[in-house]
Amino acid sequence: MALGHPEAAAGRGMVRFAGDLADVYRANLWLRTAIRVLRTVAEGAAADRGALYALAAAVPWEDFVEPGRTIVVEAAGRAVAFPNTSFAALVVKDAVVDRLRARRGARPDVARVDADLRIHVHLAGERAELALDSTGEPLAHRGYRPRGGPAPLSEALAAGVLLIAGYDGSRPFLDPMAGTGTIAIEAALMATRTAPGLSRQFACERWPGHRAALLASAREEAAGRRRPAPAPIAATDSDPRAASAVRRNAREAGVGEFVRVEVRDARQLVVPGPEALIVANPPYGERMGDPARLAELFRALGDALKRRAAGATAWLLVGNPALAKAIGLRPSRRVVLFNGPIECRLLRFDLYEGTRSGKG
Repeated sequence: MALGHPEAAAGRGMVRFAGDLADVYRANLWLRTAIRVLRTVAEGAAADRGALYALAAAVPWEDFVEPGRTIVVEAAGRAVAFPNTSFAALVVKDAVVDRLRARRGARPDVARVDADLRIHVHLAGERAELALDSTGEPLAHRGYRPRGGPAPLSEALAAGVLLIAGYDGSRPFLDPMAGTGTIAIEAALMATRTAPGLSRQFACERWPGHRAALLASAREEAAGRRRPAPAPIAATDSDPRAASAVRRNAREAGVGEFVRVEVRDARQLVVPGPEALIVANPPYGERMGDPARLAELFRALGDALKRRAAGATAWLLVGNPALAKAIGLRPSRRVVLFNGPIECRLLRFDLYEGTRSGKG
């Protein structure tokens, strides 16, 4: 809706909206929490192989696949007839190839890496939806940090946490357990009104109907909306190597001048200004650290928030209920989120001088 689509409707793991090619470009440039933007080309019954083949064969693929271009088909979802999604992808691939061979006398090559057209199949019970992937490399891969590493937080999830927290760049911001800096960098991208997809390429640039001038105009418009961060953004970590990584990643994201990075233990927390917003992703004990040892860290973090952050609002993404209790503060809000397969709670803590009842 922020992109001007009041008709947008949320579904399971997706949001639908109507639009043209310009909307596809804008969505890829601006969406912060999406993984990819798909253009639906067919949907219908797919109770068995024959039905799925017929659905795919009816699509005018000759309009989407230019001669000499490569394709790849990927499938996801659940269907009784296709317990193996790879089989569903194979059925659709056969339908695409057969149709193009019948109309052109030649079949397209399949390229599993860097295909010119990526076709997405989503299975849901006895129905399927076929779509063109306009994005390519997932939108969550912003490009400012190396992929992999020890339990990195997804850029899309970090942005989602900030949106839930109501961050818009107007308040001082702190991540006291910055790690690779994803949360602070996403905050800086929001505060500076930087389109997260501004510096990357998209799969739709290989579509037959791609309009380079239209995309260039959308990029120019996005670049023109950038501004300096209106309030301080701080990222601290007790590990000097992590602090160095934050600085490097912030520079790669184009926001290095707006993220102040310090080596500091979270227990020695210093807020960057009045009514600050504090957001952190402490270790869960699932992939790093021992929950029993981490309990003391969470108790100390809770104590630091009480003693050092009066007037601030803190949001912590916690993946272990026992550790959440160790914080020793009563959350005013709980939101269920998944960090990969880990079910987490995003907890909000309103930090007051003294007790809440005594706040005047």
